[in-house]
Amino acid sequence: MRRRRPQLPSEPVEVRIESLSHDGRGIAHLDGKTLFVSGGLPGERLQVRYTDRHSRYDEADTVAVLETAEQRVTPRCPHFGVCGGCSLQHLAPDAQIALKQHTLLEQLAHIGKVTPATVRPPLTGPLWGYRRKARMGVKYVIKKESLLVGFRERRSGFLAELQRCEVLHPAIGERLQALRTLIGGLTAFDSIAQIEVAVGESEAGDQPALVFRNLVALDAADTEALRSFGQQQQLRIYLQSGGPDTVTALWPENPPPLHYQLGVANLDLAFQPGDFTQVNVEMNRRMIAAALELLALQPSDQVLELFCGLGNFTLPMATQAAHITAVEGDAGLVARAQANAVRHGLHNISYAIANLMQEPLTAPWLSGDYNKVLLDPPRSGAAEIIQQLDLRRVERLLYVSCNPATLARDAGELVQQHGLQLVTAGVMDMFPHTAHVESIALFTRRTHLSA
Repeated sequence: MRRRRPQLPSEPVEVRIESLSHDGRGIAHLDGKTLFVSGGLPGERLQVRYTDRHSRYDEADTVAVLETAEQRVTPRCPHFGVCGGCSLQHLAPDAQIALKQHTLLEQLAHIGKVTPATVRPPLTGPLWGYRRKARMGVKYVIKKESLLVGFRERRSGFLAELQRCEVLHPAIGERLQALRTLIGGLTAFDSIAQIEVAVGESEAGDQPALVFRNLVALDAADTEALRSFGQQQQLRIYLQSGGPDTVTALWPENPPPLHYQLGVANLDLAFQPGDFTQVNVEMNRRMIAAALELLALQPSDQVLELFCGLGNFTLPMATQAAHITAVEGDAGLVARAQANAVRHGLHNISYAIANLMQEPLTAPWLSGDYNKVLLDPPRSGAAEIIQQLDLRRVERLLYVSCNPATLARDAGELVQQHGLQLVTAGVMDMFPHTAHVESIALFTRRTHLSA
């Protein structure tokens, strides 16, 4: 028998926010239950309206702020609270960082049962217009007779009705209305499913590119409309009719790869618009500098890098170490990583293709004599490969994480099973105004006590 949905209070109620959750919602307690309040900050007295009830907790939205916290700021984006892309624009930037640092340290202690000997000062960067990679939804809404382009609404599968986006690179974030008009005028207006955004860098300026996911073949008029839009707006235009291998350039017809600078020895990475790259290039450069500092590379070092991607860390490390063994599961990324290394004349890198989430692995590189390791896994972490590594000769292991929960889990494994110690850890604000936590952690053998 289907359980009846709990009835929600019809009128707003008053609460006092006590703290913040990891996702940036205020935490209150009412009628013996925890209440998560979107838009609430610690110390504030609010009127809130219930949005959902569960057995162990309830959820609500802020209706009115009766007493305001000092950390509250006016959101820059008019769509804040509706669009689900940002959840922290109402919280001052320094308080956002403090929340993320607290999240990292709390999860290291709670999940991994580890505490860093020192906490690194947070790495920060640009707050607005920083996002150079994104995937935007496109949807024609029949009831509204309107075409929408952008991100999903908060706690909803529906697209928010956006006019602009303050965190997207301005070349795209300021053109959302123009994109809505463009796609709405196509014959296949209801068959464009999403737009992939990629913005590269060059000496001549930024290189914005859009990949339109077309579910049907486009006629000549639609193709010309997209081409003309690209020419007029100085945007590279691509079409994608199927999987990643179907991405083809529409305008210009044979564009060179996109690039972004790494901030080390005039190195840059060439990439295709569908490749995984860091969304925030300014923060990425600071992250690379921090990684090189923490690894303290020497000319004799043998480095194992897992989840190497296009070579974001590989190339900078190769300028300082004897040899890098770089491993990645995506063959296309490995091919482009090799091309990037050759283009820069870096020949002390060996690449391998391997699914690092597979257990067990049998590969010659697993038995290499490495003294330093860099891990940069996806959100799911590196548990499978850590269990297979022989780290007895490793002096320093650097873990770059996009999920503090899996970093904490893996940190516990490294410390408790592999004889390492967590020397230092800290957050990097790769995604300002969101609850996303990027972090970096250095492990050493227990005889090495300094970072």
